[in-house]
Amino acid sequence: MESVVTSLSQPDAVGRVEKGLFIGGRWRSASGGGSFSVEDPATGRTLCEVSDATPTDALAALDAASAAQAKWAVVPPRRRGEILRRAHDLLIERIDEFALLITLEMGKSLAEARAEVEYGANYLRWFGEEAVRIDGSWKVSEDGTARVLVTRQPVGPCLLITPWNAPLAMPARKIGPAVAAGCTMVVKPAPQTPLTTAALAALLTEAGLPGGVLNIVATTRAAAITESLLLDGRLRKLSFTGSTPVGRRLLSQAADTVLRTSMELGGNAPFIVCRDADIDAAVDGAMTAKLRNVGEACIAANRFHVHADVVDEFSEKLVARMSTIAVGPGTDPASDLGPMIDARQRRRVADLVDETVDAGARVRTGARVPEGPGYFYPPTVLTNVPAGTRITREEIFGPVAAIQTFITEAEALHDANNTEFGLVSYLYTQDLGQALRMSEHLETGMVGLNRGYVSDPSAPFGGMKQSGIGREGGNTGIDEYLEQKYVAIHMGTPQSGDNGALAAATPIRSGVGGPEGGR
Repeated sequence: MESVVTSLSQPDAVGRVEKGLFIGGRWRSASGGGSFSVEDPATGRTLCEVSDATPTDALAALDAASAAQAKWAVVPPRRRGEILRRAHDLLIERIDEFALLITLEMGKSLAEARAEVEYGANYLRWFGEEAVRIDGSWKVSEDGTARVLVTRQPVGPCLLITPWNAPLAMPARKIGPAVAAGCTMVVKPAPQTPLTTAALAALLTEAGLPGGVLNIVATTRAAAITESLLLDGRLRKLSFTGSTPVGRRLLSQAADTVLRTSMELGGNAPFIVCRDADIDAAVDGAMTAKLRNVGEACIAANRFHVHADVVDEFSEKLVARMSTIAVGPGTDPASDLGPMIDARQRRRVADLVDETVDAGARVRTGARVPEGPGYFYPPTVLTNVPAGTRITREEIFGPVAAIQTFITEAEALHDANNTEFGLVSYLYTQDLGQALRMSEHLETGMVGLNRGYVSDPSAPFGGMKQSGIGREGGNTGIDEYLEQKYVAIHMGTPQSGDNGALAAATPIRSGVGGPEGGR
């Protein structure tokens, strides 16, 4: 890792990224001339200033996307796929450059940032391969008088709203299928992490993506920007990754123009450790599911439900592992865990922990905000967590493991499902029957069975209940960006005397006694 930090200086990594808005294939300043600061969460210092888009800029971006849509929709699928594959290859070539940029504006360690670049690049490759597999169907109508042709075509201009916790992977996971399907788009990245998205836009342009297909508007005026776009009849789809409360508001706004929507919202993932589980494997999985992305992930393990017979062993081993995690700037190769995104998020996590301890939970490690610059919070384990406390109901979004116990399988399932969220769950057991039984009854869109990691470009990522609508990735991921069109083809009147054709073309009539109703 030393070579990454020394060969790509932090000022160079930030300095080479465009700071403006990307509209119609050109970089430009915001119409009002305003800008906002992008902060390094490890130090609290400003990295740079970025143009702050206005609703006028957002509509200009939609103008560009709408103008490019018809021409882009008829670009051959192979051509669209080749652009995505070139973008994948360029990302892998520049993995260190993008990893450093992610670490600087988001905080995660360089090792995790490199993994995110590879993960995001794989979405571009996956959907580049899916572009040429967009299919349709042809069949004979039920009464034989017509042929049914079903085709799929691009939805049209899309608004893609991405979060700060995965500033490369989340845009790639939305841009990839949109490009593959033939859709143009306006992307609104989170204001905390606009630089990685800007760098990705430049890379896609270098890979051959035409101007106007991809437009980027970073802003601190999220509500005003999204409202202006959602009320415009030219927009045909909204894809959002973020919190459930914001998702609810966007769904309400999208209803006015009946937009297609994809929503990947909040989570409250249960991590269930059964009595027969391999405890060492469960602890390994817990470290991944809890600390990946500094715990700031929708798929992070949130509630730990551990069988009463093994809770002491599991807790002691998890505490031992969590206590050895080195906390520090992500650019430091010695750091295992970087800072949280900002002061507000750290304060929220600290308040959750303090409130849970006041309710009777026991701190086994962590739970103290360190002194010094940056927004660091230590890996924390709480045991004896009372049922019903806020930490069991809300998404923690931080490096805190809250442990509860259960005795019966039914109790574990009840506790795991007792939430409005349903994104992912984790289950550790060596009993095949129990594994299948519980997986079927867990009310989540994804299950990590004896595995603390579920993200995979080839799998359908998404949740149930208030964790979202639709899926990203997998064979169905591109469907979110395609409309079905049915064409009924009349077969004409058969030649007289052609009994076979006549019989095939004669409509079926209901009634007693055959086609003539018995007369």
